[in-house]
Amino acid sequence: MAEMKEKGSSFEELIKNENTTALLGLARLTEAAERYEEMCVIMGKIVKKKSDAGEALDVEERNMLSVAYKNVVGSRRAAWRSLKGDDEEAQGDAQKDPELTKAKEAYRAVVETELYAKCKEVLDLLKNNLLQNDTDQTGIKENLEKATPESPEHTDLEKQLETQVFYLKMSGDYYRYLAEFKKDDNDQHKNKAEEKYKKALTLSEALAPTHPTRLGLALNASVCYWEIMKKPKEACQLAKKAFDEAIQKLDSLSDSTYKDSTLIMQLLRDNLTIWTNENEREDNPGEEHDA
Repeated sequence: MAEMKEKGSSFEELIKNENTTALLGLARLTEAAERYEEMCVIMGKIVKKKSDAGEALDVEERNMLSVAYKNVVGSRRAAWRSLKGDDEEAQGDAQKDPELTKAKEAYRAVVETELYAKCKEVLDLLKNNLLQNDTDQTGIKENLEKATPESPEHTDLEKQLETQVFYLKMSGDYYRYLAEFKKDDNDQHKNKAEEKYKKALTLSEALAPTHPTRLGLALNASVCYWEIMKKPKEACQLAKKAFDEAIQKLDSLSDSTYKDSTLIMQLLRDNLTIWTNENEREDNPGEEHDA
C-alpha cells in the first residue's frame, strides 16, 4: 500500500509559507531542541524576508542567526580538527594501514566540503542582505560622533553602528574559519578575514570600550592575528589595548552588559597569558578563546 503523504509532514512544507513571526517561533523551537541545521534554514528565510521588506533584524533575530550558524559550523570545525590531528599522528606510524589512511583523508574531505558550504552560506547572507556599503557604514560612525549622547538620534545611530560591527565581525569569523583549512596561493580567505576585522575595528572605535560587541570583536580579531595571520605582536597589542581600555571604564558598565563584558575581558586576559609566555605555549600549547 502506497504511503500517504500528509500536508506539513516535511520540514520544507512546514516552513514554506510561514510569515516572519511564525518562522521566528519555529526558530526558537529548533534552538530549544538543538536542531541547529533546521534553525539555519529558518533564520536564512527570516533574513531574506526582512531584507526584501526593507527591514532590519532585531537583536534577538540577529543573535539567533549567529547561534544557529556558530553551532552548525562549530561542530564541523571540531570534527575537522579531530581528523586533522588523527592524520598528523598517522604520519609517524610506520605500520599505518594505507587503506585506512586513504579513507580518513576522504572523510576529512567530506567534512571540509560541508564546512566550506556552511561558511559560504552565512557569508552570502551577510553580504547580500545585512551588511551596508563602506560609505554608509562610515557615515553612521561620523554622524554618531557628532550627535549629542543624550539625544534619541545618538541612541538610534549607536544601534545601527553596533549592528554593522556585529555583522562585520561575523564575516571576519567565517572567513577565518575558511582560512583554517582552505589553503590557496592568494590567501584570499585570510586576507578577507583581516579586511573585515579591520573595518569592524575602525567602526567600533565609536562604541564604548566596555561594549560586549566591541570586546568580542577585539577578542576574535586578535585570535585571527595569532592563529591565521601569524602576527603575534599585533595579536597581543590588540588584545591588551582592548582589555586595558575596558578595565579603565569598568565602573561605567550597566547591569545588562556586565556579565557579557567581564566574561570577554577574562577571555582576552587568558589569551594574553598564553601568548606572552612562548615557552609555555611551545611545551603545552592551549587553544585560544574566541567569542
